[in-house]
Amino acid sequence: MKKQLLIALIAFASFESFAQNGLENIIVEKYYISNANDATVNSTGGVLPVGSVTYRIYVDMLPDFRLQALYGVPGNGGIGAGAHTLFFNTTTTFFNNEDRGATNPTYTKTQARNNTVMLDSWLSVGAACVGNFGVLKSEDDGIATNVNTDNVLQNDDANAGIPLTQQDGLLLGTPGAFTAVGNEIVTQLAILDATNQAGNSFTLTDGAWSNLSGATGPTPSNSVLIAQLTTDGILSFELNMQLGTPSGGVERYVARNPVDAEALFPGLIFTSDTPTKNLFVDAEQALFNIFPNPANEILFVKLNSIKNQIGRYSIYDIKGNLVTLKTLGVVSEGQIETIDISQLSKGQYFMDVVLNGKRYTEKFIKH
Repeated sequence: MKKQLLIALIAFASFESFAQNGLENIIVEKYYISNANDATVNSTGGVLPVGSVTYRIYVDMLPDFRLQALYGVPGNGGIGAGAHTLFFNTTTTFFNNEDRGATNPTYTKTQARNNTVMLDSWLSVGAACVGNFGVLKSEDDGIATNVNTDNVLQNDDANAGIPLTQQDGLLLGTPGAFTAVGNEIVTQLAILDATNQAGNSFTLTDGAWSNLSGATGPTPSNSVLIAQLTTDGILSFELNMQLGTPSGGVERYVARNPVDAEALFPGLIFTSDTPTKNLFVDAEQALFNIFPNPANEILFVKLNSIKNQIGRYSIYDIKGNLVTLKTLGVVSEGQIETIDISQLSKGQYFMDVVLNGKRYTEKFIKH
């Protein structure tokens, strides 16, 4: 039954030429940075190295879109070009709270007040504890902030943004149920259980976690919390996700977090409460990437097409007026086009790329 469910989640028809691009962003929030005071509760909470960072990862969608599944599939999974592996890696280990920790946040808000429960590593489809959504601290309403009973989690390191003592990223509500699909994920979830302090890689090649009704965020930004991970190492990830559209269709995306994100994506600020731009491409329509985005004077377009295709690109303003058109002729795989946008007015634009008669669209912002 679970195998059938996985197939139902990810084996569907190809996209139309115009995807709605319901995925706006992947947001990585630095939720908390641990200090020596937090290490004093190790006897009850597990081994928490000083300087560990708790990251929260959100899928940010347009209104009325729903997050249906995060998944990994093998190369013969019927999803197109080869395998799509999902992973979370760290160069050290993931921290798992040994008191109330779980593979998804099933502890109560009261239980989360003890020792380092709030820093546990887990997966989610919106929840951060029972009866509470996880939200960006900047979107927290500041009501009923959790007060730790062990006098820890008090660090107000500016690199982690808003202190947990002011806004805890918990918002009262009824998050959707977490469903694990496939045998592989059961094994992999053990890396994030309440006792394992040795795991450094959660990897899926044939499994998923999902909300069967489709998860939505509790605030207007429609951001859904999918993971909380605490580590004193360098975190990297690659995600595959399926979104449900308002019209009943589906979209699939791959999101990559390079270790040196700032070098690969100029202008990216990888800090708390800051959207990580350019970390996603559509798994079916990853035929070109735009960077940086937003851009000021120069825009780069990397063409990921099969070589020897005939291509052209055009840019339209928000009203649909054509502002730039260029015929590329035969393009090569990995070809990068440099576009001067210095004369464009500030605002949102759309880039159309046509390759062998198929048209694909992506948006960018001119600052």
